[in-house]
Amino acid sequence: MKPGRVIGTVTLSQAAPQFRGARWLMVSPMGPAELTGKNPGLSQQSTPVVYDKLGAGLGDEILYVEGAEATQPFDHPIPLDAINVALLDRYTYAPPTV
Repeated sequence: MKPGRVIGTVTLSQAAPQFRGARWLMVSPMGPAELTGKNPGLSQQSTPVVYDKLGAGLGDEILYVEGAEATQPFDHPIPLDAINVALLDRYTYAPPTV
């Protein structure tokens, strides 16, 4: 799982039937700089588009998974790269010490 912050949504004029009833989110991944508050802005990492049925909104912090794990909630093969698996109410992060 990876932490991220919702920075936008994607609007589709058409979608495959298996995707109806959900939203697509643009997510800024959160690394150590974002988790500690040193970088309150956008991450320098690539911005994934994440499938969401949990109702995340702009500015929400989420956990998402990518790759084959993203398809696990579905009963059949589905073309999906990332899915929202949790909405974060709060978190604490302390970088590892060397």
